[in-house]
Amino acid sequence: MEPDLFTAAAEDRQEKDPSSSPLAVRMRPRVLDEVVGQQHLLKPGSPLRRLVEGSGGPAGASSVILWGPPGTGKTTLAYVVSKATNKRFVELSAITAGVKEVRAVIESARRATGGFGKETVLFLDEIHRFSKAQQDSLLPAVENRWVTLIAATTENPYFSIISPLLSRSLLLTLEPLTDDDLRDLLRRALTDERGLGGAVTLPEDAEAHLLRIAGGDARRALTALEAAAGAALATHEAEITLETVEATVDRAAVKYDRDGDQHYDVASALIKSIRGSDVDAALHYLARMIEAGEDPRFIARRLMISASEDIGLADPTALPTAVAAAQAVAMIGFPEAALTLSHATIALTLAPKSNAATLAIFAAQEDVRKGLAGPVPAHLRDGHYKGAAKLGHAQGYVYPHDVQGGIAAQQYAPDAVSDRLYYTPTRHGAEARYADVVERVRERLGRGGGADPS
Repeated sequence: MEPDLFTAAAEDRQEKDPSSSPLAVRMRPRVLDEVVGQQHLLKPGSPLRRLVEGSGGPAGASSVILWGPPGTGKTTLAYVVSKATNKRFVELSAITAGVKEVRAVIESARRATGGFGKETVLFLDEIHRFSKAQQDSLLPAVENRWVTLIAATTENPYFSIISPLLSRSLLLTLEPLTDDDLRDLLRRALTDERGLGGAVTLPEDAEAHLLRIAGGDARRALTALEAAAGAALATHEAEITLETVEATVDRAAVKYDRDGDQHYDVASALIKSIRGSDVDAALHYLARMIEAGEDPRFIARRLMISASEDIGLADPTALPTAVAAAQAVAMIGFPEAALTLSHATIALTLAPKSNAATLAIFAAQEDVRKGLAGPVPAHLRDGHYKGAAKLGHAQGYVYPHDVQGGIAAQQYAPDAVSDRLYYTPTRHGAEARYADVVERVRERLGRGGGADPS
């Protein structure tokens, strides 16, 4: 770092009185081995390891862009680099810095490299807040390696960072911290002298609630722990109770075991409320899952299943809506993912319902399991290979596009199921149109009657 007088004074104060800094700051790892999670980025020979270890040679350390949700360790990793590397370390935030500050750092880095052989690492936080012109100002320094850039962003870099800068850097994706990662962090903060130094204890139920509150965010977990510990110590309590955590973070503990009955019961209630078109009940169960820290990807998967199982062709937009929600959730994570899940849940709940597609495939599968299969009709078999014609394959096949109306009246199903009618469309919503089409097509094919598989 190259602190000014005010930064230096603040750091000196923090060293003399650690409690003046937030717990999340005090518990920042000092070496890579103290970092929780992100082990896929910390393997021997990885770009971050090489930065910390000062690896040089003909293949120097690369500039990197750290992309991940808040609280996953982007700033922490840069901090570890600043403490461990023997290079100059300069930190800027795109919230307060502009082109002028960037150019000053670059010019200083060029002088340090040329005059003293000292390399510079530039940490730029919130780089997605830089405009295209501001990001352009970094290109010469990164390309010529006047600085080694560590840029951090919570936004998708393919949308928020210019392509020339992406092509000159390595993109490293940080993953949300697991409950085990956060549990280790909380327990370390409770006992470490830099943290709470054993002043309070944390029972399992309170710990579990802190993990739910955190939602994979280390900073949020430590901030909540600090607030709860402060409340406990203020009343001379040696234990942080669940009630204390609830009171200090204003968030009730939801009874919800992600590995037990509650997980399945609430998920089941959500889907059944969507099926029953009760939008308020559906939103209630969705909120319970969100507040309990349920994996948003699990919720999104359930919505995709519901779109096909209970809505189907009554609203053909239901499945694309659910799939789009799942993709968005995977990209943005909580807390914003709650908005997307609400959007999809409301759309699915209020959509017209049909389980005709579900019943159709179940009936077809049941016949196959019973052995009702039989050979594919000869005229439908592959006729592209040599000798197929001698076997009668593809002979007599009528190409539907050559027929008026595009429907060729010929046998498609095997003999064993030629009279089976699996799809029985409803007249709900958009499926009414499909019902008319099915009736017309079956009549043209000579399949208007016959046995219903049910």
